[in-house]
Amino acid sequence: MNNSSKALVNNTQEFCFDQKEIENLDVFDHGENQLHLIFDNESVVAKVIEKDFLQRKYKIQIDSNFYEITIPHPLDDLIKEMGYSSGSSKIIDSIKAPMPGSIIEIKVKEGQKVKEGETLLILEAMKMENAITSPKDTVIKELFVKEGESVDKNKLLIDFE
Repeated sequence: MNNSSKALVNNTQEFCFDQKEIENLDVFDHGENQLHLIFDNESVVAKVIEKDFLQRKYKIQIDSNFYEITIPHPLDDLIKEMGYSSGSSKIIDSIKAPMPGSIIEIKVKEGQKVKEGETLLILEAMKMENAITSPKDTVIKELFVKEGESVDKNKLLIDFE
């Protein structure tokens, strides 16, 4: 990892800044959610409209223009270069029983396309119904249980393609 920072604007333009450029920025607090900066000898006031620190996403307004800015973490690039995905749903290829119980309803069939969050089956455990949902958009490869069947914790329930 190098000592530069990136900013992606409107998911189309990427800007890179080295540490020296960042340290030399003329930026001043200009009141609540506003910054005054001097860029290329021009004075600009930027208003922060939305901020999501966890996702590192911001929406700002300069004059009458709005910009969505994403500031990726340097580790994100390293993960991408190594060929890994930072999203865990990409590597999930099956569903196992999270607890012992009984399968009271199966809502999908083999070969069916499902969306992330869609209910796959209902597992009854300790007199409570638990909806088991899809962790990603996928296709059901194989079902390993039937309605009315009792299952132990970690029993394979469904395989995805």
